[in-house]
Amino acid sequence: MLTSIRGFLAASSLAGVALAATPAFAQDETDPPGDITISGYAQVVSDYRFRGISQSEGKPAVQGSITVTHSSGFYVGTWASSLHDTPVLGKAEVDLYAGWTGDVASGITADAGLLYYVYPDGKVGDANRWEPYASLTAALGPATAKIGVNYAWEQDALNGGDNLYVYGEVGTAIPDLPLPVSIIGHLGYSDGARSPRILTGSGQQGGFDWSLGATANLTRNISIGASYVGVQGASIDDLSTDTVVGTLKFAF
Repeated sequence: MLTSIRGFLAASSLAGVALAATPAFAQDETDPPGDITISGYAQVVSDYRFRGISQSEGKPAVQGSITVTHSSGFYVGTWASSLHDTPVLGKAEVDLYAGWTGDVASGITADAGLLYYVYPDGKVGDANRWEPYASLTAALGPATAKIGVNYAWEQDALNGGDNLYVYGEVGTAIPDLPLPVSIIGHLGYSDGARSPRILTGSGQQGGFDWSLGATANLTRNISIGASYVGVQGASIDDLSTDTVVGTLKFAF
């Protein structure tokens, strides 16, 4: 929450939050011998928002990820979060992903892969689903811009429907501050079974989500952040009301 969970989110987690889902997974890295790089993080968020909708009933969630990347650009990884316990989703989400990232033109980086959302202790129905994703990231002067798309084809977890999610993000660092601070804005649109209007019972059309956040690096590995998150649809407490999400992260 892949914000896609890669990139966004994360993201988010864009978002994800964040900025999302993405995809969100670029982190500080360790450098073991050879062509393999391992990166990841553990964090606490005040609310797990996925494309604007709370997955933790407005309560804090514990999250983490680990990604193994080859020098060729291919990677595999997993991301996990605690959830508000429900019969369908259970109390945990585990996302598995694999893909490739690399430069495709001067100053432009592509990222494409396949995501599998798993709810290991869900007891009612089948909530697990697949979702391919792709994005392009480019430098625009001091800023970085990203556009991406996630598509989930017709699956039981989507009640036989499909879902298209497209998004854009712009981020930049703020100079001349005592601590390194970056800001990022996110705007996404979901059309299909996961539309925020459908999830909040306010209609059958697609809907937007958005966020604006800032992150400060306290040390090389520890950062704090806050994002204002909003979404179209009915305003429901602990689900879809606008909120500020705080984050405390340890990256490695």
